[in-house]
Parts: sequence; C-alpha cells; structure tokens
Amino acid sequence: MTEAAGVLLVDKPAGPTSFEVVARVRRALAVSRAGHAGTLDPAATGLLAICLGEGVKLQRFLAEGDKSYEALVALGAATDTEDAEGRVTARGDPSALDAAAVAAALPRFLGEIDQVPPMFSAIHVGGRRLHQAARRGEEVERAPRRVTVHALELLGFEPARDGLARARLAVRCGKGTYVRTLAADLGRALGVPAHLAVLRRTAAGPFSVAGAIPLAEVERLAREALPALLARVVSPAEALAFLPAVPVDGAGARALRQGKALPCPDGPAGLTRALDPEGRLVAVCTAAGGTLRPVRVWVGPAKPLTERGKSAN
Repeated sequence: MTEAAGVLLVDKPAGPTSFEVVARVRRALAVSRAGHAGTLDPAATGLLAICLGEGVKLQRFLAEGDKSYEALVALGAATDTEDAEGRVTARGDPSALDAAAVAAALPRFLGEIDQVPPMFSAIHVGGRRLHQAARRGEEVERAPRRVTVHALELLGFEPARDGLARARLAVRCGKGTYVRTLAADLGRALGVPAHLAVLRRTAAGPFSVAGAIPLAEVERLAREALPALLARVVSPAEALAFLPAVPVDGAGARALRQGKALPCPDGPAGLTRALDPEGRLVAVCTAAGGTLRPVRVWVGPAKPLTERGKSAN
C-alpha cells in the first residue's frame, strides 16, 4: 500500500479549527504532509478539502476556486466578530422585516463588491494580524477589498422572535469573500444590526460536500478499514479535472519532471494538466506559443505504508 497522495474531502464539524482538522487527518493516515485548500472558521461546518502527501502541491490551484455556502443570518443583533462567537455590540428591532424585504436587498450584493475585512480575521495590516489587535481591544483602519459574489439566494425567512429574525441564504462567491461580513452588511442595508449565526460550506471548486466524509468517520476508517478510506482519496489528476488535459509519453513525462519545456503545437492555451500514458498527473503546465512549460511537477509514487497506515521502515 502507498502513502495517500491526493485530496480527501472532509465534512468538518463545528469546533475545531481547519488546522486542527488537518492535523487529525494527517495523524490518522500517517502521511508526511497535509494541508487544506481553504480555511473554515471554527464554528463553521462543511466541506474542507485536505491535500495529502504529494497532493499538497494542489493547494494553490484548488484554493482559487469559488466556494458555496448555506448561511443563517440573524437580524436584530450585531457582534464584534460578525458571527455568533462574538460579543453583542448593538441591537435593533427586526419586527418590520419580511421575506420580500430581505429578497429585495440581496441584488445589491451581487457581482464585484467592496468588503471591509472584519477585525477578527487573519489578514495582515501593518505587519500584524487583525485578530491579534482585536483581542487587545484595538480598532485598526482597514482598506476595502474587492470580492465577487456570483449568486445570492434567499432560501427561507423566519419572522422576528426573541428579538431576532432569521434569513437562510445560499451564497456562491469567489476567493477572499467573508460571508460574515456579507451578513453584517445585509443587516445595514435592511436598517438593523445583524451577524452570521450559522455557516456551512457546501462546495469548494470542483468538490461538493455530498462527497465528503465526517471527520469522526475518517478517524474510524483509518483505524478499522484503511483501504476503504484510501479509496476515497481523489487523485491529483481527478482533483484538477477542471483544467484541460494534454497527454504526454514516457519521455515527455521525464522531461517535464526535470523542468524542461515540451513542444505542444495543438494543445490548449493557459493552465493545463500533463498526464502520462496511465492517466496520472505529471505536471501542471502553462501552454502558450506551442510550448508546454511545467509550473508544478509530481515526482512519482509515494513511499509505502503498512496495513495499519504507518510508514514502512
């Protein structure tokens, strides 16, 4: 058996950080390297694409993809973190709101919009992360960032009770979009303070949460049915199936792995996957001017594992 090399789709529970989920999967599978392709806040649940072994080279390509979420927005209270984990900083009366009013406000958040990053975020300003300043009670001036919201749909609305109305939204957005900031800004557009109450990621790039395995089940399968778990790892070639493919022969594969360019007069332009005769990913390349140039290469088979998932000596 070989070390897992590819992408494992994990359904993250609320509580652990994305880093902690990666660490638990890495321990369970005893892989040498692991990383994720897009952070989820600790309170958020849903799809976390974890790159394993040689698959960590996929991170930069997968992280650029769009993300989809189901979000529950609580209208009537704002928090300092813009989500349910924070301290309430303002309250307002949402009793006049209804589904029609919420739906009418959504189109203004479609397309390219400006967002001011939340203070409780990992963005660097002035050489330090914003959340570090926020925990010291400091407010740092932040420049708006341009983000893209591709789709925003009202799935359901609950009229005000206990001082809060609730709107359930489906969101599809580009890299760098803060859904909790979107929730707070929606509240401002409706004239009431608001925060993100619940967030679940349903898709990321080419992957859907429907294909993900709950974290506890990943750990159980790693102990009791490792081959079945490894069979769920998406190969690098399949993980990047959204890129066009260029077949190369054995000599071409060796050349690309050595960093050499190949002639490719009839190939597609832009980023491509170079696949060997067995359909395995050799490299991600740029194709231009009839030439294939490697950007990231995969060196070949990974090291073996024992049946218990530990590295062989």
